[in-house]
Amino acid sequence: MTHKEERGMNGTGRIALVTGAGSGIGKRTALLLLEAGYCVVLADRRVEPLEQTVQEAGVANSRTLVISMNVSDPEAVSALFAATQDTFGRLDVLFIDAGVGAPAVPLEDLRYEQWLRVLDTFFRT
Repeated sequence: MTHKEERGMNGTGRIALVTGAGSGIGKRTALLLLEAGYCVVLADRRVEPLEQTVQEAGVANSRTLVISMNVSDPEAVSALFAATQDTFGRLDVLFIDAGVGAPAVPLEDLRYEQWLRVLDTFFRT
């Protein structure tokens, strides 16, 4: 059995990638997938929250891959998928939760360019 096959062996035999896995819905999704037996690639802009998520899950490091990246950077996205392939050999589930929010202003004060940035980040990732 190859290293990739060993790392891919888990309760489900499935590999998941979760963006925004350092907090909120992305973190909870990563934790649930790990609890269900998946190997999980956790991606977000900051490493520390990702490492905390893995620690909270209490799973073997061989079942996780932590990657600091920005989903708005096409090269970082390509590197994320390449690292997933190199580590686990495939990808079965993709959960996209990373994005940006609009400023906390009344809707009528939100500039068109600010709203486009939110939409652009969500729809391009």
